[in-house]
Amino acid sequence: MQIILLLQRHPRLSARELAERLEVSTRTVMRDMEALSAAGVPVYTERGRNGGCVLLPGYRADVSGLTPREAQALFAWSGRSALSEELGLQDALKSAMGKLSSRLPLELQDDADALSDAIVVDRRRWFAEAEDHGALPVLRQAVVTRRRVRLLYASASAGESQRRTVDPWGLVEQAGRWYLVAAHRGVARMYRVSRVEQVDVLEETAERPEGLDLQAEWDRLRSELEQQLPVGVEVEVRVRPERVEMLRRIATPMLGKGSVAREVPAGDEWPHLRMHFRVREAACGVLLGFAGDVEVLEPADLRARMLQLAEAALATYG
Repeated sequence: MQIILLLQRHPRLSARELAERLEVSTRTVMRDMEALSAAGVPVYTERGRNGGCVLLPGYRADVSGLTPREAQALFAWSGRSALSEELGLQDALKSAMGKLSSRLPLELQDDADALSDAIVVDRRRWFAEAEDHGALPVLRQAVVTRRRVRLLYASASAGESQRRTVDPWGLVEQAGRWYLVAAHRGVARMYRVSRVEQVDVLEETAERPEGLDLQAEWDRLRSELEQQLPVGVEVEVRVRPERVEMLRRIATPMLGKGSVAREVPAGDEWPHLRMHFRVREAACGVLLGFAGDVEVLEPADLRARMLQLAEAALATYG
């Protein structure tokens, strides 16, 4: 494809010039010219002082083959994607998209640029700071080259950072957070990249199960973690009208899958909201933070727990 593009822009190039531009040997250029000719592309070589590699005049190849929707998908999202930057691939992505854009019709480029300028991707949760993914490019390279790594890892459960030697299997991006899926002493685990304080790539080859399905492995690890969490709770609350929007924003990241705070018709001056919190104690913490602006109506046991916590807080601060 690169040879075709070069010969479309230049009427005639020597094999040596092509080799220099493509950073390959002249033998590779000649072999690729033969392959193109065998595939039906009208290229040929001319011997002599003014000879070289030639593409039949007038021949144009749409080597991109992109539809308008495909062009928008590629250029709009790649131009705004923080994933490539976190993985240390932003420059490579820009270079690749630049090569591709040189072959796009102007109307496709205009459409892609228009959508790109109208899209902003913000993967951070509300009221949460961006995580430190400084170790990500090194981990990405270790995964690709299948090298074992030694981590200095600040576990959420351990009191101090610990060193662990692991076999990296893959990386997972989940709602703005990156996780390393790796085996420690033969057992698959997930490691939050923001908690990796140091990573050293070893010369040893990482062990990786044959035919590993990373998506299935991640789903299993995530399911195991979620099963360890306390049970959730469905609550109904009445909220001071001017505080409804703030409650929605703060509570939404803690609500169950597919659950959104929704108003329930009532004869009360204060709106009633129903929401399903994934973790019971999280519901108590969020709702208590609104003091008298939020009242739990159901369930009764959560209402009693709220009173217990409020009395404990009063005893502490009173």
